[in-house]
Amino acid sequence: MTNAASPAPLQRTLLSRVMGGVLSLLAAGGILVTIAAFAYGKSAARQSFDRILLGAANDIAESINIVDGVPVADIPVSAFGLLSLAAEDRIFYSVRGPQGEVLTGYEGGTIGDFSRNDLTEPAFFDSTLQREHARFVTVARRFSERDFSGAVFVTVGQTLRARNEMALDLAKGAVLVTGLGGIALLVSAFLVIRSAMRPLDRLTRDLSERDPYDLTPMPADGPAEVAVMVEAMNRFMQRLDRQVGAMKNLISDAAHQLRTPVSAIRAQAELAIEDDPENRTQRLEKLVRRTRSLGTLLDQMLSRAMVIHRTENAKPTVVDLRDVALNIFEERDHEVLAPDAEVELQFGDTEVIVMADEISLREAVKNMLANALRHGTSPVTIGVSAHEGTGEIWVRDVGKGPAEDVLETIGERFERSAASKGNSAGLGLSIVRAVAEALGGEVRMEKSDDGFRVTLALPIAQEVQTS
Repeated sequence: MTNAASPAPLQRTLLSRVMGGVLSLLAAGGILVTIAAFAYGKSAARQSFDRILLGAANDIAESINIVDGVPVADIPVSAFGLLSLAAEDRIFYSVRGPQGEVLTGYEGGTIGDFSRNDLTEPAFFDSTLQREHARFVTVARRFSERDFSGAVFVTVGQTLRARNEMALDLAKGAVLVTGLGGIALLVSAFLVIRSAMRPLDRLTRDLSERDPYDLTPMPADGPAEVAVMVEAMNRFMQRLDRQVGAMKNLISDAAHQLRTPVSAIRAQAELAIEDDPENRTQRLEKLVRRTRSLGTLLDQMLSRAMVIHRTENAKPTVVDLRDVALNIFEERDHEVLAPDAEVELQFGDTEVIVMADEISLREAVKNMLANALRHGTSPVTIGVSAHEGTGEIWVRDVGKGPAEDVLETIGERFERSAASKGNSAGLGLSIVRAVAEALGGEVRMEKSDDGFRVTLALPIAQEVQTS
């Protein structure tokens, strides 16, 4: 019984993420604006109604006169007209003498201290009026006459209903305007973000409609962020295309190149079985040569595939070309490939450091050496040198080298020179060229009085050049 595959988790779109962030910012801003609006409304209402209280208290204070040494207040209608602006509120007024005695108005011993002879400015304070929160103001009018000297205190108060209603109305207006502005801003942000993300939609559509085998670069249109992503995607597709191309080449090379040697081996084996005993030794020798040729072909095909894979995936490291040449010389593989050939080693005491994949580099130099042993003339020299910021590892034999027309095509896949003895796969210098291209170097083939030389030249590492 197989388990059903669990559905993929629902992924949020980039638009929803951005809009969620914008909405969160707007919500936080709305909360701050609402708090500020309520605070502003409360402050504005307090200032407005405090002025009304102060105006009513001043009107009452102005109406006080001294008659026969006694303060007399003729409460003006305008004072109550001001207080009536808050129609739902309860009001309080009291006129008291210097000792706090009530001259007119309401009694109320808990609404303030009326014995402050030092009162020079209006005094506002909060208290209660019939167990309801209220706001009060006290003003003092001073008299200095023959029959009366002292201050008369006028206190006016009212409850907070109108104030709270005004503060709430101001806050509601501010919140309404802010809310409408926030909605308009949210819609505008959605349209702007949606428009900004159209290149991503177009990129998604192009990728969805693209043929699975189409790895050609995509146009890097749109904003810089999208262009950077498209360029990175194009580089990835180029690497993928090279990998796919290498696999296709390996498959096609195997199908094309292995058919003939396998058929020849089978034919030689059948002839060896059916032929006379006198000719069987000759048939077996041909069969061995064909088998060796097939083995060489397989080795080079696998080496080329391995080198292409590593040049695409292996990270370059610091390599001393002298170590590469010394390791190849000490492995003594040339004694198996060409027992009679003489191989020499030549390099100086100075390091020749390059950035490369050492395994791919060693494989390339091995193929250079094998090519010289098969087609060149002994002695063969493996050398390392440096010239004008370039590190060179080379293989030289004392032969004349191939003809000029052959030099133009040598190094291509399965390209055999006229000097080939029939056991070459034609892939040796192709591997060298692939390594050079991957590492930013070049392959040079030169004829001189000393013989024919194949050079793999790579840039010297920057830290070595600057040290």
